[in-house]
Amino acid sequence: MAAAAAAGRVAAALLEAGALRFGDFVLKSGRASPVYIDLRGLVSHPLLLRQVADLLFQRGKDAGLQYDCVCGVPYTALPLATIICSENQIPMLIRRKEAKDYGTKRLVEGTINPGETCLIIEDVVTSGSSVLETAEVLQKEGLKVTDAIVLLDREQGGKARLEERGIRLHSVCTLSGVLEILQQQGEVAVEMVQKVKKFIQGSVFEPVAQNGPAPMKRLCKELSFSARAELPGVHPVAARLFVLMEKKQTNLCLSADVTSSKELLQLAAILGPSICILKTHIDILNDFTQEVVKELRTLADRHEFLIFEDRKFADIGNTVKHQYEGGVFRIASWSDIVNAHVVPGSGVVKGLKEVGLPLQRGCLLIAEMSSQGSLATGEYTKAAVQMAEDNSDFVFGFISGSRVSNKLEFLHLTPGVQLQTGGDNLGQKYLSPKEVISDKGSDIIIVGRGILSASDRLQEAEKYRKAAWESYISRLGIRAED
Repeated sequence: MAAAAAAGRVAAALLEAGALRFGDFVLKSGRASPVYIDLRGLVSHPLLLRQVADLLFQRGKDAGLQYDCVCGVPYTALPLATIICSENQIPMLIRRKEAKDYGTKRLVEGTINPGETCLIIEDVVTSGSSVLETAEVLQKEGLKVTDAIVLLDREQGGKARLEERGIRLHSVCTLSGVLEILQQQGEVAVEMVQKVKKFIQGSVFEPVAQNGPAPMKRLCKELSFSARAELPGVHPVAARLFVLMEKKQTNLCLSADVTSSKELLQLAAILGPSICILKTHIDILNDFTQEVVKELRTLADRHEFLIFEDRKFADIGNTVKHQYEGGVFRIASWSDIVNAHVVPGSGVVKGLKEVGLPLQRGCLLIAEMSSQGSLATGEYTKAAVQMAEDNSDFVFGFISGSRVSNKLEFLHLTPGVQLQTGGDNLGQKYLSPKEVISDKGSDIIIVGRGILSASDRLQEAEKYRKAAWESYISRLGIRAED
């Protein structure tokens, strides 16, 4: 099948279904975009849906692909994969985005024969992250994944990222090919085509070598927090955090290590507008009551920051479940975020998840620590990353000194940050906001004593907020606004 003919058919189908539109669009995160692509509406156009499925199947034939079964990336590609498999008598697998909490609790439905090759079907590829997520789930079931077919490649680096992971991407057409067809047909003005191409070229994801949890460069200069909020599979807590950080222009987490409830609430009230997260050690309060956390919750909602109880759970699953849900503090009832050590194994996350998942809470895993002589390095850090990936329905990031995962849905929070670098006599090492955000690729700085010891805490918090935010803006290659 000629590429131009395929691009023409795809362009016509997308326009008819209202799946491809050009203009000035505001995405759900608030980010402006000159192009809008959404193929979910195809399900209401059965003839178009069948045509698109035929194009995908034919692309696989043209490439000479050999496979035993097919899996569509949830959810838009599921009906496409269903048509392909039904009409061509090919076994199909369904990947769930989250495991059921009853029955078999499987992430993949269908007959799985380890050693067989599964072909992935996708509608649109940008960074390739959705295909990679599906491939990883299938590979854990013992299946081979060597190829993926996509209707539309946005040419933003997804193909290269997939090839780096051993997956060949075969596209029916590219966005530039569709643009050229539409321009020739007079459906889109030359100026709009140029605007879209410029937008795409400025948002190219670059391949990143898989060499373990070494500090990593930014994968995309347009990878704003608001853009990351829209990534497939992003955790609800992470999405909320990405959006509020962009809205408030802050990636500062206050470590409110105080022993008085009055002081804790004063910090929340005064510094709330400057922070994205308030981190507590609730068990060091001398006068804790449930009224305190109720008021803290009210302040968090008013000033739009999340609450992070730095509990560092590190026991067996059944024990942490009770520690999280009950006891004096009833942490799950008021804290958006908790964290855990990975020393006990996956049971610690599973125990916390049983309580936190229904409440739409999130968890951070401690992958690295800022104290001198920490053992959280090397294989330990790799194990933490793997555990997070295996439990991404509940874990949405890491406490770490640098970026330890290539998955853009994960957030990285770094403690041990001060404007003046150095250390203390108890082994704490301090880095500057620029070192943490720009050089080491972290997302959020955690600051405690640097702010709490200042005579004017609000003024000092603003210094940290501006330093961290300017480092983030600089990392994106964007000039900071006054």
